[in-house]
Amino acid sequence: MDLERQVKYFKHLIGSKDLQTLKQEVEDMNSADLAEILESFDERDTLLIFRMMPKDLSIDVFAYMTPYQRRLLINSMTDDELQSILNDLYFDDMIDLLEEMPASFVNKVLAQTPIEERKVINEFLMYPDDSAGSIMTTEYVDLKPNWTVQEALDYIKNIGMTKETVYTCYVKNKYQKLLGFVSLRQLVTENPKAKIEDIMLTDVIYVDTLDDQEDVADKFNKYGYLALPVVDQEHRLTGIITVDDIMDVMELETTEDFHRMAAIEPSDKDYMEETVFSLAKNRLPWLLILMISATLTSGIINKYNWIIQDFIILTSFIPMLSDTGGNTGAQSSTVVIRALAIGEIKLSDIWTVVFKEARVGVIAGSVLAVVNFIRLYFLVREPLLISALVSLTIFCTVELSKIMGAFLPIVVKKLGFDPALMASSFISTVIDSLTLVIYFGLARLILY
Repeated sequence: MDLERQVKYFKHLIGSKDLQTLKQEVEDMNSADLAEILESFDERDTLLIFRMMPKDLSIDVFAYMTPYQRRLLINSMTDDELQSILNDLYFDDMIDLLEEMPASFVNKVLAQTPIEERKVINEFLMYPDDSAGSIMTTEYVDLKPNWTVQEALDYIKNIGMTKETVYTCYVKNKYQKLLGFVSLRQLVTENPKAKIEDIMLTDVIYVDTLDDQEDVADKFNKYGYLALPVVDQEHRLTGIITVDDIMDVMELETTEDFHRMAAIEPSDKDYMEETVFSLAKNRLPWLLILMISATLTSGIINKYNWIIQDFIILTSFIPMLSDTGGNTGAQSSTVVIRALAIGEIKLSDIWTVVFKEARVGVIAGSVLAVVNFIRLYFLVREPLLISALVSLTIFCTVELSKIMGAFLPIVVKKLGFDPALMASSFISTVIDSLTLVIYFGLARLILY
C-alpha cells in the first residue's frame, strides 16, 4: 500500500475508533515510512499514533522525524514520555534534538541528566555549528590493542546493541589516542587467538573535531566509508561520524546552495516553521542588493540615450539580449558551482575551466548569432546593420557570459566564500550591465 493510501486508511481507523487494528498496522510498518506518514496528521492524532508504537519503534520513528514534527510532538508529551525517549535515543540524535530546541527546553533536560552525562552533552553543544564535533556520536566500538580477536568478539556481543555501528571498530591506547581500526568482517574471519594490534590497520582516515562538515562530507564521498573517526588536537578519539548523519549534512548543504542560488539567505528551520516575517527577512537583503546593483543598467541606458534617440528600434532588443546573457551565464555558473561542490573542479583548475567555457561560448555564440541574423534580416526584414549589430552583440554576450559564469564562482571559492553566491541571480545582474555596454559600444562603432 502506498503512503497516500496508508494515510487515508489510518484516518479512517481513527475516525471509526478502530484503535486495535490501527495498533497492529503501526507495529508492522517501517519506521521511516511511519515518520513520513505522521507528517499528514495533526498534533493530537500524531501523539495518538506515536503512543501505539512499541518503544523501540517509537525511538526510530522519532529519529526520522523532521525538527518541526518533533517540536509538535514534544509539546504534547508528558515529561516522563519525553525523558524516556531521550534516554533511548542514540547520543548524536539526542544532541541534534537539543540543538534544535530552545534554551529553556535544553536546561530542563540537563537538569534531569546525571552529572557525568551532562558534562559530555555540554561539551558537544559547545562545538561550533557545522563542525565535525557537532555531528559526531560517542556510541562506537573501541578495542584495546592487546586483546585477542575472541576477546574483541565477546566484547562486541555484550555492548553491540547499544552502539550506533559495529561494522568498524576503533583501536585506542590507554591515553585514548587512535591507533588504528579493524572491521567486523576481519574479526570474524581471523584466528580467534590473534592479537588486535597485529591485525589492525594503522593507515586511518580521520577528521578533526573542528573540521567543517562539508569537508567531512567530501571525505565520505572520496573514500566511501560507512563511518569516520573524529579526533581532537591531541589525536585522541572523541567520536565517530556515520554515513546516515553525513547524508543529512549533504542534504542540508545542497539546500543551502539552492537557497543562495536563488538569492535567499539560508535558514535552519523547516518551511512550515518559518513565519512570514522571517521568510521575508531572509529574502529582502539580496533583493535589495540586486535591485540597487540593477540601477547600473539604468545608468548605462541613460548614458547612451543619444544613440537610442537616433535608433529607437535598439530598445526592443534589450530584453532579448539581457535574457540570453543571463541564461548563458547561469548555465556556466550552475555547472561550475556543482562541480566545485562535488570535487570535480579544484581551485587550481580555474584557467582550464575558463578556457573550456570560452570555447563553449564560441560555439554557442556563433550558432545563436547566425540564427538571430537570419531571423532579423530575412524574416523580420530589419536593416542589415541593425541585424548585424544585434547578432554580433549576442555572440560577444554569450562569450563573456560563459567566461564570467566559470570565473566568478571559482574566484569566490578561492576567497573563502560560498560559490553559490555567484549563481543565476547575481550573474544575471552583472551580465545585464556588461551586455548593455557591449551593445551600445558596438552600436557606436557600427551605426555611426
